[in-house]
Amino acid sequence: MSDFQDMQELLNDFLTEAGELLSSVDNKLVELERSPDDAKLLNDIFRGFHTIKGGAGFLSVHALVELCHLTENLFDQLRNGKMKVNPEVLDVILSSTSAVRDMFDVLSTQRQPAAADAQLLERLQAALRGEAVAVVVPKAADPVAELPTMAGAAVTAASAGHEPDWELLYNALLGLSAPAAPTVATPLMSAPPVAVSPVASLLAAVMPDTRQGRRRSDDPNAEVAQTGRRAGDNKAGTRETTVRIDTQRLDDVLNLSGQIGLAKNRLLCLRRDLHAGDHGVDTMRVLDETVNELDHLVGDLQSAAMRTRMQPIGRLFQKYPRLARDLARKLGKEIELELHGEETELDRSIIDELADPLVHLVRNAVDHGIETPEERRAAGKPEKCVVRLSAQQVGDRILIQVSEDGRGMRPELLRRKAVEKGLLSAEAAMGLDDAASLKLIFMPGFSTKDQLSDVSGRGVGMDVVKTNIQKLNGHIEIDSHPGKGTTFSITLPLTLAILPVLVVRQAQQPFAIPLSLVHEIVRLEPEQVQTVSGRAALTIRNEVLPVRSLAGMLGRETIEPPRFGVLMQSGVTRFVLAVDSFAGREDVIVKPLVDIKSEGVAGVTLASDGSVVLVLEMDALLSKEQTETRESLFGSVSALSKAA
Repeated sequence: MSDFQDMQELLNDFLTEAGELLSSVDNKLVELERSPDDAKLLNDIFRGFHTIKGGAGFLSVHALVELCHLTENLFDQLRNGKMKVNPEVLDVILSSTSAVRDMFDVLSTQRQPAAADAQLLERLQAALRGEAVAVVVPKAADPVAELPTMAGAAVTAASAGHEPDWELLYNALLGLSAPAAPTVATPLMSAPPVAVSPVASLLAAVMPDTRQGRRRSDDPNAEVAQTGRRAGDNKAGTRETTVRIDTQRLDDVLNLSGQIGLAKNRLLCLRRDLHAGDHGVDTMRVLDETVNELDHLVGDLQSAAMRTRMQPIGRLFQKYPRLARDLARKLGKEIELELHGEETELDRSIIDELADPLVHLVRNAVDHGIETPEERRAAGKPEKCVVRLSAQQVGDRILIQVSEDGRGMRPELLRRKAVEKGLLSAEAAMGLDDAASLKLIFMPGFSTKDQLSDVSGRGVGMDVVKTNIQKLNGHIEIDSHPGKGTTFSITLPLTLAILPVLVVRQAQQPFAIPLSLVHEIVRLEPEQVQTVSGRAALTIRNEVLPVRSLAGMLGRETIEPPRFGVLMQSGVTRFVLAVDSFAGREDVIVKPLVDIKSEGVAGVTLASDGSVVLVLEMDALLSKEQTETRESLFGSVSALSKAA
């Protein structure tokens, strides 16, 4: 392996481990605010920052070392009792951890970060001197950090608009001598002279310094997007491509692979015997046994391979206490974010995609759901609100909930806001029940805020949540009561790689339905189907359920009455899906429809006989059917009104 590849791996390992360590430090700082006299917490935080500083020093990232050193000194003062923990000191420390994370972002693009913001450094120095810490106003960082290497000179020339000096870069990579490099601009706070190691030279060559400070966008939505990327470990372009796997899980995969190899050898021998004309009972019996064994082994191997992708959701949850704390401080609210079920495991790809939706839900809870301390006192509630973020496995699905005991949502207010913003007609709003009214918050452009702020008011957050959850083959439900609080419940599959489905047939064409929605299969007898409020219904164990025809939901005509029904539950909606017949249960790999958007179709797969099967998205089909029903009803009401 080349030196360049070695350094790339060193840098990636540092960013992964230091990023996790920094997230842990952030959470412990939030916890420290609640327990300022906890000496163990302070020592843990000090050691975490010391470890980050040590790694940055090995990689010769001087701007990061300088910032970590100042912050570490502040931790040392706190843990030695020379200073007291208070919200202002924690604000400047958390600003420092944010700046460290910004530097990680720059390092992930293989560039040297610029020196930290001058105001932040001054605030750290003031805190160390025991002075009052001023409120910081975000300011762009000063440009160039020091690159005292010949590679830095080559990069400097390139950043000025000329070609880089490739000879200097080549010499830097090989550690050869070269003419003296031109003078480079001095950083905000000059680091002491250091001997440049081959490691530093190589890093400088592959990580050119940034010529423009990282400026906060004037667009308030940029803050949400940036927070989401951080919560997802830099999703945009630098997403982590490695996972930590328990070696026992790898051993399981290896053992199963060996057993499959033995079964393959037995099949080869049986094939030879069959070609030789041996069609005896014993040969056929052994063939059946071997095929059955291979079927079980392949299933076990599939499950074992899936387990290697499973990661505890706590690695994502730990990003949010800091987010909630910062937003609450900004809004003058008192909250505590509780985490539950952090050990619950989920496919790594789903964890990555959950980052943005959970950012919006946590921010929504703090901004919209929770009252101010004065409002909570007047309502007879504790001034501090507890926001609960939890995860648990329910069958073959994962349930994630964000709940709080805040002001709750008023359906009549949501209907009025939707009409005011032109998202819904007054007639359509009148026809919505309370449950449907709560779902109005998922409409693009919907917001209950009259004034635009840098936190909310644009009506994009909850739309993003619903869209992203649906992309993960999941669904989201709302339970809210005025004055008592709101709970958002997200249900997701354990993995996106393999989807258990029930394959049904409609007019001889196969369709796949996620098995997680299926409760039972019943035979539809014509005399058992009743008409309730003008729609077909079936009574199952004293429960009257609507019967929905798959042909009707797909916009097709029914040639013959359907013979079977599938008892399904999508969210809180229970119904019987009428189909012609079944092809059986299968575990399939769902492929998206590239450049084709068909409402109600999640993707396609191949059946065991090689035929193409459409995988249905039942939530979308139900929503489409309900919308068409409402439009038809309102059209009839309008026509009757005109006639009268």
